[in-house]
Amino acid sequence: MSQVLTVSCKLKASQSQAAKLDATMEAFGQALNWVNQNTPEKIVNAVKLQSLCYYEIRARFGLSSNLAQQVCRRVAGARKVARQRNRPVKEFKRRFVTYDARIFSFRQKDWTVSLTTVEGRERFELAIGNYQRGMLAGSNPKSATLVQRKDGSYYIQICVEKKPPKQQDTDKVLGVDFGRTDIAHTSEGDNWNGQQLNKVRDHYSRLRAVLQRKASKGTRSSRRRCRELLQRLSGKERRFQTWVNHRISKAIVSRAKATNSAIALEDLTGIRERVNQQPRSKAERRRANSWAFYQLRQFLEYKARVAGVSLILVPPAYTSQTCHKCLHIHPDPAQSYRSGKSFKCGHCGWEGDADLNGANVIALLGAVVNQPRGSGLFCSLVEQNRLRATESPLRTA
Repeated sequence: MSQVLTVSCKLKASQSQAAKLDATMEAFGQALNWVNQNTPEKIVNAVKLQSLCYYEIRARFGLSSNLAQQVCRRVAGARKVARQRNRPVKEFKRRFVTYDARIFSFRQKDWTVSLTTVEGRERFELAIGNYQRGMLAGSNPKSATLVQRKDGSYYIQICVEKKPPKQQDTDKVLGVDFGRTDIAHTSEGDNWNGQQLNKVRDHYSRLRAVLQRKASKGTRSSRRRCRELLQRLSGKERRFQTWVNHRISKAIVSRAKATNSAIALEDLTGIRERVNQQPRSKAERRRANSWAFYQLRQFLEYKARVAGVSLILVPPAYTSQTCHKCLHIHPDPAQSYRSGKSFKCGHCGWEGDADLNGANVIALLGAVVNQPRGSGLFCSLVEQNRLRATESPLRTA
């Protein structure tokens, strides 16, 4: 099974070529918004959209046949995503153009790409480094997206299909426990503390609250300025989260590959909805909901696949309450051996970091899934009771 990776490459564009790219992105963006506003919102099929407005797109905006088809596909795709989130597609704001193999091509011998514009076909040289060259070497990409960044530079995001390496066979498993106190904690003791991250996130929250108050008061120009600052702030916090998640996922995958280990994670699907049902303060709810744990899991999944590292998902039930030494859980369901960041087992006496304990339990569960040879997981008291039962003369057949 192939894996699709995106390689972002800067374009070297002359002044005349830049004018053609600007005109193409402007026409493409106007066409997107026109189709979205002038066709029924319930239509999410690209072929139906194309039958309704293909000729109108070409006549109004001067786009080529294939670019007009890309407009319909992009609107249809955006509507499908919006339908899943129960909200309409209001407007396409970002300047971009999507390409397929008929209107885009890559040539390795001179590291150039050919793109269709509103004024014909143009060839652009790529300003790239060794990483991009290594990713593109020997590939035959079929699709790409042209974007313009805030500094005015043009980038082509090329989609490359790569066959990932065979996943390594191993009995070793690296458990990873996600949380808010520690964003991630591994069974080997590596951790990424969330206290400093919480300070940054709390700063953004306070600044957002101030700007939101000012955005509802004052003059028209001050309200507009506050709304612009809020939008910039949102992007800055999102980029900060992405940067941190990339660092954490890269370090975890690198460690797993170096130690020839698989990675085990908790399957936290739906955890936000379940946790939000519990009574919590507004600040705690914001902190728990604002960090992109799903993004961190996605980064781990694709980086592990590229590195040939197996990734295992285990059920999260009782992972934080079980002692990894003796696999004992507190007999009273209303109580737990865990208290904040500390864990002290009342059965075997092990005492230490609660997140380290949870990561080790996740590693044990991952080992069972990775190399199934019977459960291997049992509480010693339960095992003793089982042995007594088998030795009893009153045992029934």
